[in-house]
Amino acid sequence: MTKYYDVATTSTSRRTLIAPSAASPVDWPLLPWARGPLSATVLAALQRTPGTLGSTPPFAQLDPLTDNDFALALYLCYEVHFRSLVDPEWEWDLDLLRFRAGLERHFEERLRDEVGSVAPLFPFDVPTILDDLVREFPGRSLATYLAQEGTLDQFREFCVHRSAHQLRRSDPTDFANSDFLREDAPNTLEGPLTDDSAWGPFPMRSTLFAGTMVALGLDPSLGSYVDILPGVTLATVNFTSMLTLHRRWRAARAGNLVFGGPDSEESFAQLSDALALLGVGPQGRRYFDARLDGNARHRAQRREQWVVRLVRDEPRLARDVLFGVRATMLLEDRLSHHLLNAWARGTTSLVPWMNTGGEPNDDEGFRDSQGWSIRRSTE
Repeated sequence: MTKYYDVATTSTSRRTLIAPSAASPVDWPLLPWARGPLSATVLAALQRTPGTLGSTPPFAQLDPLTDNDFALALYLCYEVHFRSLVDPEWEWDLDLLRFRAGLERHFEERLRDEVGSVAPLFPFDVPTILDDLVREFPGRSLATYLAQEGTLDQFREFCVHRSAHQLRRSDPTDFANSDFLREDAPNTLEGPLTDDSAWGPFPMRSTLFAGTMVALGLDPSLGSYVDILPGVTLATVNFTSMLTLHRRWRAARAGNLVFGGPDSEESFAQLSDALALLGVGPQGRRYFDARLDGNARHRAQRREQWVVRLVRDEPRLARDVLFGVRATMLLEDRLSHHLLNAWARGTTSLVPWMNTGGEPNDDEGFRDSQGWSIRRSTE
């Protein structure tokens, strides 16, 4: 198996890649192509000096859970908080923050329309309700499909979808971590409560997932595949970012983290077995194997320390916990349906690369403006 392409060097603003048959490296911009007027407005502004956002297009008629343009625009507004894409002053640019707030309101309203009422009869019923929701999660299992029918290309697509979140280091969770526990409450876990707290002696989640990406011949650099992630995928990342960057959403973030439907121990075992059947060695499977070792124990600790304690100390937050769980279930179920339905049709679940004119390229939508294809493989 050959890699789709090799990463020669990485910098904060440009990535240099070498195509398998290229005579010289080509600069690869970290900023993606625009998907429409919203993302075009943000991308154009981010390449100028802060304070120059200007007027922004309307978005009230767009579906924030699926629209590619809306999802990318909101994603970019969040990414300036998590990594160095552009001038760091954009992170707290007032016009960009106001624009992001409008996108967030539309996103939240749409989620609430789909999720419906989440108010428990009694706040202290929340842990039991949460357990019931997780147990009855109706999502179509990507892990089961990949273990039983999945091809190597489909597993690569699955990892490309997950890369936008899994290649992030623990900083998004670190932002919210201090809000989950009262300052005077002892932390009885062996380490900080983050997305990486289930790893014990293993390297952090992002490092291990990068190893899986490399084993599959994919680029492990954060943001490499944003160009081809559909709105339904970016919506899952945007939801996590929204909950992380607002203290008022700390209870919803707790519910989001405690929910384990697509990340159950059974799913990790199935995905590891699937990789083994596809010829991927132990190093490429280590991400999934490591989670088997501590995920259940740490999820139980999260439930007790985050959900039970939050509801006990602040009963008014009970509905936010359930909103976090139900919205996460909704977004994950939509993503699962998107992938499985595309594969059932024999098509890709990713969106086309864009050419310099902002139009999709041909060749199954997998070639970039230099003519490279992420399906470049010689199995």
